Amino acid sequence: MEQKKTELSILIPVYNTTCVGFVRQLHQQAETLAIDYEIIVADDASPDRQCVEQNKSILTLSNCRYIINNVNVGAAATRNFLAEQSQYRWLLFLDCDMSVTDGQFLERYLSAPSAAVINGGLIFGGDAKQLQSNLRYRYETTEAPNHTAEQRSRHPYHSFRSTNFLIEREAMLQARFDERFKRSGYEDVLFGKRLKSLHLEVSHIDNPLLMTDYEDNPDYVAKTERSLHTLYEFQQDLKGYSRLLTLADGIHLGIVRQMLIAFYRLFGGMMRHNLCGHHPNLTVFKLYRLTYYLSINK
Repeated sequence: MEQKKTELSILIPVYNTTCVGFVRQLHQQAETLAIDYEIIVADDASPDRQCVEQNKSILTLSNCRYIINNVNVGAAATRNFLAEQSQYRWLLFLDCDMSVTDGQFLERYLSAPSAAVINGGLIFGGDAKQLQSNLRYRYETTEAPNHTAEQRSRHPYHSFRSTNFLIEREAMLQARFDERFKRSGYEDVLFGKRLKSLHLEVSHIDNPLLMTDYEDNPDYVAKTERSLHTLYEFQQDLKGYSRLLTLADGIHLGIVRQMLIAFYRLFGGMMRHNLCGHHPNLTVFKLYRLTYYLSINK
């Protein structure tokens, strides 16, 4: 019978977010378990000084560290830094703007059958009626059936996401996130590809974090546009690991590509207006992403 994991470093990169409540949830769970643990939060030079000051209360919790970096290096480099700062065999990386769904979150990871990497997943909550006008909420909840543990396990490396995962420290120091990624978006996709190239086993379980805080529509559209520029910049590295890139590369007829680019030039503003408004359309969102990307490609 496989032994339960007995040591854990919980690692949280943070940027412009107050995560004290989340850290307290994790600290409370860790204190009830017979394990050696630490929680390290690293701030990536957040310009929001109020968040930085509020997060300093993390230092009052036992076995917790709060590191404030003076230079913004991006999420990829911050995760690598946290791994280097850690001391225990198992590293649990969590995004800062999340919460746990119940009191067994850490226990499920500690009891899970060991693999080099274990991905726990993510669920999306909040008042569905109030959030019907929120583009990200609508998109994520529509896509959620494609991201159950069963679905993710069918393509374990392609389905890796960095929001919520457990990894052996030795494996993390070997794989590392690619620090060329300075902006958020697709660094975890390339990390999944890296894990496969190193033959590091990835398993997927149902142990989700809960997301209830969503960007407003203009911010989410702008974030999407930034991630598409990242996709374009690293398209050679990401081939085969992005559905959008596969779709774009599959348009072989030049005339079709030109028509889609022309469509974006004519209607891109109208599509963006819809997505930033109170009644965003998900079909428009998918078309906007494709045509926006192709316009970069042009």
